[in-house]
Amino acid sequence: MQQKKTLVLGASTNPQRYSFLAVQKLMAHQQPVVALGNRPGNIGDTLIETESKPFADIDTVTLYLNPSRQKDYYQYILSLHPKRIIFNPGTENDELYDMAKEAGIRVQEACTLVLLGTGQY
Repeated sequence: MQQKKTLVLGASTNPQRYSFLAVQKLMAHQQPVVALGNRPGNIGDTLIETESKPFADIDTVTLYLNPSRQKDYYQYILSLHPKRIIFNPGTENDELYDMAKEAGIRVQEACTLVLLGTGQY
């Protein structure tokens, strides 16, 4: 599997959250991962960042924030120039879709966990 550095936006230290499982599964698939959340902590060896830093070489942004919480991150996400944005179930957002498409970013409505589990990541 090709390495695709992934930003998990909405990361949580709660093992019941899909964002937590996504970070774990990305690491298990040897994918470089950056986690961004509103509270600091760790998921395994991955530090959850709380500041929107200009991470380099982000291939994929996978969203675990509902659309109303995404607004604060629009410009940040676009500034990373990812190749794609994955809208996990419950994060679908036409406004951000359109902005991403205009910026030449591929958008995908999918579940990161399913994509990894089926080898389609």
